[in-house]
Amino acid sequence: QVQLVESGGGLVQAGGSLRLSCAVSGLTFSRYGMGWFRQTAGKEREFVAAISWSGGGTNHAPSVKGRFTISRDNTKNTVYLRMNSLKPEDTAVYYCAAESSGYGSSRQRYDYWGQGTQVTVSS
Repeated sequence: QVQLVESGGGLVQAGGSLRLSCAVSGLTFSRYGMGWFRQTAGKEREFVAAISWSGGGTNHAPSVKGRFTISRDNTKNTVYLRMNSLKPEDTAVYYCAAESSGYGSSRQRYDYWGQGTQVTVSS
């Protein structure tokens, strides 16, 4: 079955960095666009970044542009989210997701989801 497993979350001080990874199995990874979303308690899941199947196209939310970078390695079936200059407002559970028809910012477009990894940024 399809599995998306996130890792790399944790506790970091403001201004610090983390790299999230999402290992994918059970589908042809190189045919899927991939996205990262995040969610805090009581709020809707929000778009963070997405990348095309080839890695040639990316899209980042305005709130993270210039600080976060999405990338992928199709030889390892893994998508990454490099997060620099972290802020307390970046605290959330981060989810990766796979989309068969592009690399959009709407969560409704995504077919498969991981279980999430917690990122906590202390001030």
